[in-house]
Amino acid sequence: MFKIHILLTAMNFGSKSFQPRPPDKGSFPLDHFGECKRFKEKFMRCLRENSSENASCRKESKEYLECRMERQLMAQEPLEKLGFGDLIDGKSETKTKF
Repeated sequence: MFKIHILLTAMNFGSKSFQPRPPDKGSFPLDHFGECKRFKEKFMRCLRENSSENASCRKESKEYLECRMERQLMAQEPLEKLGFGDLIDGKSETKTKF
């Protein structure tokens, strides 16, 4: 059994090592100074009032992300790319609940 372990270990030395890379969207800084706290709380209240149905809170979610982008707490992204294209300039697509 000892010989098998040595053989397997020796085989791993010749292989390429795993090179980790950050995720595409990466992590973003925490809001230590509470700059977007009001928007976060509004979004969380909406989720509580709507049984965690995030589709009902898209406006609040958009406002929270806009706050984070404006204060460099996350990378700037076009709202269309974040899925809020229908909410730009006050336009809102009303979803029908079944």
